[in-house]
Amino acid sequence: MEENSKNNNPLAPVVSKLINVIILLMVSIIALIILFAVFVPAPTPKVEKKMEVPIPDKNGLFTEAAKQALIPKDTTNYWSAPDAATLDQDPNKDLIVYGKDLITHTSEYYGQNGKIFKSSTNGMNCQNCHLDAGTKVFGNNYSSVASTYPKFRARSGAIENIYKRVNDCFERSLNGKAIDTLSKEMQGIVAYMKWLGKDVKKGEKPIGSGFKDLAFLDRAADSEKGKTIYFEKCQSCHQVDGLGLMNAEKTAYTYPPLWGKNSYNDGAGLYRMSNFAKYVKYNMPLGASHNNPQLSDEEAWDVAAFVNSQTRPKKDIKKDWPKIEEKPFDHPFGPYADGFDEKQHKYGPYKPIKEKLEAMKKRRRVKYKFKN
Repeated sequence: MEENSKNNNPLAPVVSKLINVIILLMVSIIALIILFAVFVPAPTPKVEKKMEVPIPDKNGLFTEAAKQALIPKDTTNYWSAPDAATLDQDPNKDLIVYGKDLITHTSEYYGQNGKIFKSSTNGMNCQNCHLDAGTKVFGNNYSSVASTYPKFRARSGAIENIYKRVNDCFERSLNGKAIDTLSKEMQGIVAYMKWLGKDVKKGEKPIGSGFKDLAFLDRAADSEKGKTIYFEKCQSCHQVDGLGLMNAEKTAYTYPPLWGKNSYNDGAGLYRMSNFAKYVKYNMPLGASHNNPQLSDEEAWDVAAFVNSQTRPKKDIKKDWPKIEEKPFDHPFGPYADGFDEKQHKYGPYKPIKEKLEAMKKRRRVKYKFKN
């Protein structure tokens, strides 16, 4: 009777199947565990990367290597000069190499005992302003010359080509005479500049060209403070009198004059305070660079004020800036359209001038748009 009730239980087959499924699942799970244990490697423990912090010596000073380690790494893709090895395939190799030599040793060709033209410059070299033969990042390099010229320049009020720009340097920074644009020397200089910028797209300026920006001070640049900085950090090379130091052969300056009859004249780009301040901030004293400056912002502005307060040759600049409203904020010679005087234009503070000039420029654009 009991046996018959079991056989007649309609749930018995279902229960039996469920038991079989559970057994199958358990076997599968056990098999998977065995497979994972055999074939999947054990996870490696995560090792925390420790930052190495430079340790000062017993006097609390860091070694040079430790100081460098403290400087954050700059991963910016700055412009760099083409590899000199590529010159072997360049049909203008000889001319380019000659141009570089002219930039590096300008005084040997145009200085007091120049091979080409004696005493036609002040005896300085082009690379005294355009560092490392015009290749240093933010060292007034030539990276964007080929890509941006010809171009309109407000200083002359005209479209200028590279030849005009080179001769501007000869007449202003070298306080000399313009050279023949058809001469082998001019062709060499231009060929070298074009080779340096051969990989820069037309109309573009690569990162690292010109000067690196420098924040304005909230006050005027102070030449008296700058004098202190000069004697602390500059005079060992440029000398107490600022007249520079010539080499043993008296053919070129080892350290160029910063003022006096053999320095740049008052029409040169470095006579603008902002240009000089940017130049020294990121390049001076020797060994400084844009990512390792040795002067504070205030020191750079103040030493610029001191140097550009000293006597130097004068240039006839009556034809410069034919539209006076386009004169830059730190152009030291009037007349001006912005209402500020020569003293503030030379020494600052510059922020009010810059704001006024930008407002004037905006009004001119609106007026022009309305008229057309």
